[in-house]
Amino acid sequence: MKITNNIIAHRGVHDNKTIPENSLLAFKTALKYNYPIELDVQLTKDNILVVFHDYNLKRMTNKTNLIKKTTYYDLQNIKLLSTNETIPTLDEVLKLIDSKVLLDIEIKSTKQIKKICEILINKLNNYHNFILKSFNPKIVRYLKKHYPNYEVGYLVTSNHKNSLYKKFLTSNFIQKYSHSDFLAIDKKLLADKHFMQQNKNKKLLIWTIKSKDELTNPNYIYICNNLPFK
Repeated sequence: MKITNNIIAHRGVHDNKTIPENSLLAFKTALKYNYPIELDVQLTKDNILVVFHDYNLKRMTNKTNLIKKTTYYDLQNIKLLSTNETIPTLDEVLKLIDSKVLLDIEIKSTKQIKKICEILINKLNNYHNFILKSFNPKIVRYLKKHYPNYEVGYLVTSNHKNSLYKKFLTSNFIQKYSHSDFLAIDKKLLADKHFMQQNKNKKLLIWTIKSKDELTNPNYIYICNNLPFK
């Protein structure tokens, strides 16, 4: 994982006004600044990998469809926000980026673990310059078991009301279970002394950074919004 200036553009460079997140325009803009790009992938009803963060279309399109219950044919002409941008396929993004910058690919949680992983790896077999990650430790474990040469990380959040569940998700046990190469952590966890101590030797990606003032440690990689920072 080689990253200039320790910055990754979260869902591309976007403002969710004229440039929607996870759009080809957001990725073209990130390329202009030579930023590595973070993006999200999930499967449509007809097993097409699309680049989209939410499980439903409400926030970005004002429609109510679930991605997993909608075919790509029905998705392809839906506009993102008030723009002419549409939901891209992973194929379109790979063709656009062409390994020019690192792709940080988040695999959205699903019960179809083998299916999504195998479809994704098939797309990436002849591609270079990417890392993979997921909030689902079973996805991380599957990828490390079957594709040990790929760099795969476990996403960790502190945003759980249930304190026991939060403790489980941030535990050493779940990290050892996943066999992750790195952790991508909620920036709030930087204040958790126990968590940081137990992961002091782990490669860390920090999300989601919104200002230059938060770039405090040169040893971390930061996944950032509001780019380019002023």
